[in-house]
Amino acid sequence: MSLLALKQRPVDKGLILIAASFEQLKPYIDDSMLTDEQRATVFARWPGPVTFVFPAKSTTPDWLTGRFSSLAVRVTDHPVVIALCEAYGKPLVSTSANLTGQPPCRTTAEVLAQFGDNFPVVDATTGGRLNPSEILDALTGERFRQG
Repeated sequence: MSLLALKQRPVDKGLILIAASFEQLKPYIDDSMLTDEQRATVFARWPGPVTFVFPAKSTTPDWLTGRFSSLAVRVTDHPVVIALCEAYGKPLVSTSANLTGQPPCRTTAEVLAQFGDNFPVVDATTGGRLNPSEILDALTGERFRQG
């Protein structure tokens, strides 16, 4: 909830979880409705910069799912993020580094300009992508956001 307040982001929008492995996502998603073919489609794109929307478990907090009964999740291939997720032992919330309505920050300097000099930043290289991750529905394949 602190992240939502910090970003000035409405809770009903939901968030994305990013993980080092699919196992880290299992407590939050219900993949029992996926066919073997749908599961293969997801795993063919992971790890990597593709986010899939899965049905959420009923125990998944509303501040993660927002107004939805689903949750957007991704298994990352970024070494620094993998290390953070493994050190924490759980997925992390993945969100653009910006205040709601402001352009996404792409550098440490831009983050500090928007959030202040005391904001904690992991100063590491990004994946170099100019666009956000593609978001697809794991059940239907519908594209919610072009990557």
